[in-house]
Amino acid sequence: MGGNGRHGSPGTADGPVKEGIVLWTMNEWYAVLVDGREWRCRLRGVLRKGGRAAVLPVIGDRVTLRPTGEGEGVIEAVAPRRSTFSRRAAGPKGAWREQVLAANIDQVFVVFAAAKPDPHPRAVDRFLVIAEANALPAHLIVNKIDLVGEAAARRLFGVYEHIGYPVRYCSATQRIGLEGLQEELAGKTTLLAGPSGVGKSSLINALVPGLNLRTGPISEALNKGRHTTVVGQLLPLPWGGFVADTPGLREVAPWNIPPEDLDVCFPEFRPYLGQCRFSDCLHAREQGCAVRVAMERGAIDLGRYESYLRLLEEALEAERAVT
Repeated sequence: MGGNGRHGSPGTADGPVKEGIVLWTMNEWYAVLVDGREWRCRLRGVLRKGGRAAVLPVIGDRVTLRPTGEGEGVIEAVAPRRSTFSRRAAGPKGAWREQVLAANIDQVFVVFAAAKPDPHPRAVDRFLVIAEANALPAHLIVNKIDLVGEAAARRLFGVYEHIGYPVRYCSATQRIGLEGLQEELAGKTTLLAGPSGVGKSSLINALVPGLNLRTGPISEALNKGRHTTVVGQLLPLPWGGFVADTPGLREVAPWNIPPEDLDVCFPEFRPYLGQCRFSDCLHAREQGCAVRVAMERGAIDLGRYESYLRLLEEALEAERAVT
């Protein structure tokens, strides 16, 4: 595969087994970082043929590999994950499955643009719900504020500040609002998640000058990036920690959140939980619902409540599909 200067030179077959972290995946190949060196690996047959129950490596996974040659190896095991960020994979009803985008994440930075593409707050809610369901601290980054002005961006995204999410208004291309971001990333594994075109890669390039994700390690390594599908990249940061850069997602749906647990994924609902007339209240049409009362008096944003209702219906539909 060859190193790219950022992760060191390839490893050599100088030991029985090694442990490392998955940096990227492409088709049947995995890049694994071991002690500063990058190995090009395939899966052991038992993992590759394990069917739907198999735990296939994703970026951020800790794995055990056995060297098979100069800088190459076979992944033999995936360590238990301490956290994941996953969505419901696209597909027909009844055939839904989990798609894990990254593992062993410390925090999620949800990235949206103030314009180009136009932001959709209900899509923001979906990313935040997934983070909440996985107990991952979430931040919101609003990029491209130079296109509309910070005041306009705050009018659209200010509701998330009111809820309590850290919100950063910035422009990666103009290097506006990036102060302190390195410190927030240092020593942690951070997932950047969001739709296509919002500037996730530009944001990383602005933080690490000279880094060009378009012609980074993946295309260099296999020399055929044009015809391959990249799942994601885990990028070591010069000041410590990693950033997981995921492909832009056109649609995102939470995976396996029971309908009765969805409400806790909305932080602004939490002060009212347990105050409803019925203990099994789902906060939809039930009488005596404290969450609905809070929404009607303005304590809960109407748009956020509508997001909850849409996600609740999806969760109920998913529950019906497996019963």
